[in-house]
Amino acid sequence: MKKILTLVVSFLLCSFAARADFLVQPNDVVGVCGDSITEQHLYSAFIEDYLLMCQPTAGQKVVQFGWSGEQAPAFLARLGTDVFPFKPTVVTTCYGMNDGHYGPINDLVAKTYRDAQTAIVEALKKNGVHAIVLGSAKCVDSYTYHKHDVAAAAVYNQTLGALADIDKEIASKEGVVYADVYGITLDTMKKAKAKFGDSYNFAGPDGVHPGPNGHLVMAYAFLKALGCDGNIGTITVEPGLGKAEATDGHEIVSCANGTVTVKSTRYPFCFTGALDSTDPATTAAVTQFFPFNDDLNRFTLMVKGLTGTKAKVTWGATTKEYTADQLAKGVNLAADFLQNPFVEQFMKVNDAVHLQEGQETTLSKVLMHNAASLGAIAPGAPDLLKQVIAQGMTQHDVLYQNAADLVVPITHTIKIEPEP
Repeated sequence: MKKILTLVVSFLLCSFAARADFLVQPNDVVGVCGDSITEQHLYSAFIEDYLLMCQPTAGQKVVQFGWSGEQAPAFLARLGTDVFPFKPTVVTTCYGMNDGHYGPINDLVAKTYRDAQTAIVEALKKNGVHAIVLGSAKCVDSYTYHKHDVAAAAVYNQTLGALADIDKEIASKEGVVYADVYGITLDTMKKAKAKFGDSYNFAGPDGVHPGPNGHLVMAYAFLKALGCDGNIGTITVEPGLGKAEATDGHEIVSCANGTVTVKSTRYPFCFTGALDSTDPATTAAVTQFFPFNDDLNRFTLMVKGLTGTKAKVTWGATTKEYTADQLAKGVNLAADFLQNPFVEQFMKVNDAVHLQEGQETTLSKVLMHNAASLGAIAPGAPDLLKQVIAQGMTQHDVLYQNAADLVVPITHTIKIEPEP
């Protein structure tokens, strides 16, 4: 009897651990909430891209709820009108940028923020949200903030750091997950500027609203907090280069003489631009300064028993050379081949996600939020608005499904050519 109980308890603990690792479960609705930075539809789109293509979950939906200029108390006030009608079960929040009032922190600012963030967590729990990621605000740019006011940037980053500490405390007290957006963005910004110069634009011309480079770092913080494991897949080629096997999400179509054809339903995350680009609208260069590829984007090629000391690997239109030892240990194709067979379809999905998120902003921020006041302007208006909102919700599902349907299997070839 004791042995049976031990086995049952062990099974339950293992099952719980499996669930706890990755917060997005089948049929979850993931709500991405925040201020104007969220309403840029960039880090939220990267999160959705990843959940659609890199680590998909059956039946999931993703919705963003960004609102320009918003502070935590205002978000708390609109949960019932704008957010809960979508029935989110997983929610990420990103507040603090406006809550600090762009100056030194004081007791009133800290208390107002703490009270609102705590109330948000409690309200989400009471309304069916089983997983909450409380994210801190990002840092401001040490160069572009307040028209190159370095002192002001330093002061406000101290404020944002203090608010981040409050988020961490609340998350610990409330038993939810904390995402250290502030810490990872500040560290990445410093490293990027050390290489590219102080004027490297990490957080937009105003020092607050980043381009895709800064948003990718924000997405990383949330995806890690959500428990994404980063294992896109592994392709293993056996001795003689005539046999290969693949992990889930990938199917070996053929393998002969070092040419492996693979059909993949799970994509590596794809970037824009080059590693030496200082353009904030691109994403490849910033990956040098934080571990996106190591932690979230491992698409590994392993070649066992390679004859010779090195080999050329061609994937798509790009060829790289590796030592036999590197290939035996495994190389990350996603990091090494910026241009690869997945890029074109990845960007099509990303475009569809942006279209969907734009519709969400109008639906929730304009129609749903103002339904009560709009319904008072004419007889019959409330019923008409209900119909319009219902149609908007249906259209949202259509747009999400359009993006999901673009995640089609990609057949691609990896060619391995041994060298002396």
